Amino acid sequence: MSARLSRVIGLMSGTSLDGIDAAFIETDGESKVVSGPSLTLPYERGLRDQLRAVLGGQGETAGVERALTEAHAEAVRRLTTRHGIDELDLIGFHGHTILHRPQEGRSWQLGDAALLAELVGVAVIGDFRSADVAAGGEGAPFVPLYHAALAGDLERPLAIVNIGGVANLTWIGAGVEEIIAFDTGPGNALIDDWALAHTGSPADIDGALAGKGRVDATVVARFLAHPFFDRPPPKSLDRDDFSQFEPHGLSAEDGAATLTAMTAAAIGWAARHFPAPARRWLVTGGGRHNPVLMAMLAKELGAPLAPVEAVGWDGDALEAQAFAYLAVRSVAGLPLSLPGTTGVRVPTRGGRLFPVPERSGA
Repeated sequence: MSARLSRVIGLMSGTSLDGIDAAFIETDGESKVVSGPSLTLPYERGLRDQLRAVLGGQGETAGVERALTEAHAEAVRRLTTRHGIDELDLIGFHGHTILHRPQEGRSWQLGDAALLAELVGVAVIGDFRSADVAAGGEGAPFVPLYHAALAGDLERPLAIVNIGGVANLTWIGAGVEEIIAFDTGPGNALIDDWALAHTGSPADIDGALAGKGRVDATVVARFLAHPFFDRPPPKSLDRDDFSQFEPHGLSAEDGAATLTAMTAAAIGWAARHFPAPARRWLVTGGGRHNPVLMAMLAKELGAPLAPVEAVGWDGDALEAQAFAYLAVRSVAGLPLSLPGTTGVRVPTRGGRLFPVPERSGA
């Protein structure tokens, strides 16, 4: 590795099915991170529908994968053009998770990293999770090492909760090695699916639907009785692992309120697994934009709670930044996951390098 910080774009396609986040950073893959510009490229409706159709690894994926990869290439082009970014060293390409079954040795991210390298002319690091899963890890969450790099001298113990399609958190203790992470339960996915089915909107924007509803406490209690919540971490989930808890028979508003309460309750329950209570909670991911969810979460936690912007982070770009950071760690041969973050037995490297293909006749 050169002493110069690597110039990297990270790409993240979240399980919320909202679009592609692209973010530029400069980093050494360890303690130095300089954040740069970012953007979100929303999915066109046709691509969103195609992705929804292959969730669970169903159906024909080749055409969807190509379209998804081309959309990621467009996100790179827009970011670099809009902000005059040149001389990129790497792209960290997560892809879109359509199946996560670590107990079966599988975590499937749709996306053709070799094609992306060809389309944008920059080497790509992809396939971040498979080495962890092959080594006995959960394959998720993968953002905690980046959280720790950003946390610096923030007050600890610190909890960072990411509310995407699935919600996950990172707990960081006083020591460098004191870090645990795990999925807490559904994030936005079930709320989004409910809103789409009942209103045609892909999400409950600003919690408008839930804000008009009443929580069905019986459904929430049945949800919290699921054995996943008592299982000690590390642990992870597929987007649809809790789809059986869709609150049938409720109005659109009451169902949205109940699903939102379920997400908040699961995060609150997760705090029981911390070695020590978090002094502060920071929230990233799309869920932080939902004021109803944030209010429910604050009530559950009874601790200081704020969006990550309160400490100068960009919650819309954070996951994309993380995979840029992890791409540099991959090239440097540094671990991407730890026993406390995914349950892997030893710190484990990951990611695969996809160089720019040589053009014939060159």
